[in-house]
Amino acid sequence: MTDTGKDILTLRRASAADAPAVLALFDEVIAWFVSIGNLQQWGSEPWSTMPRRITQVSDACALPGAWVAQDEQGEVRAFLALGESMPYVSAPTAPELYVRVLVASRDVRVRGIGRRLMAFADEQARAAGLDHLRVDCYAGSNGDLVRFYESCGYARIAPFNVDGWPGMLLGRTL
Repeated sequence: MTDTGKDILTLRRASAADAPAVLALFDEVIAWFVSIGNLQQWGSEPWSTMPRRITQVSDACALPGAWVAQDEQGEVRAFLALGESMPYVSAPTAPELYVRVLVASRDVRVRGIGRRLMAFADEQARAAGLDHLRVDCYAGSNGDLVRFYESCGYARIAPFNVDGWPGMLLGRTL
């Protein structure tokens, strides 16, 4: 990873030891969501206080395709987990790499890190000999998140709903 804003970010494999820092990222983003009135995407409570979310994040950090981006001070500024598709979406029709989790700090000094990590996912797919990627995201509110993934080269495949949570499955061919 190269210069992003004022900070230089280093990308490295994540481990379960990164879970507290990744939970802090989720807490930061949730606080921002609350400030803009988006209570539907991930709720309004910090994930670091919820046992189910702590387990989910710890498990995600231990995945072989989990990565963190750190700034020069060693602070985790973004998290990416790649792997198999999520159980609530349709099965893949071809071998693929699935973007399971992407979360990034709202700090302006690391603006653009989400897009850089999506490009990194492309690189990981190519290195694995894959040319299909998929991702899912929250499709409610104003649709900004769906549009973000579209701006990264993904196209809408199908909407889905998990217990009242509206999602969108998107895909990309390299």
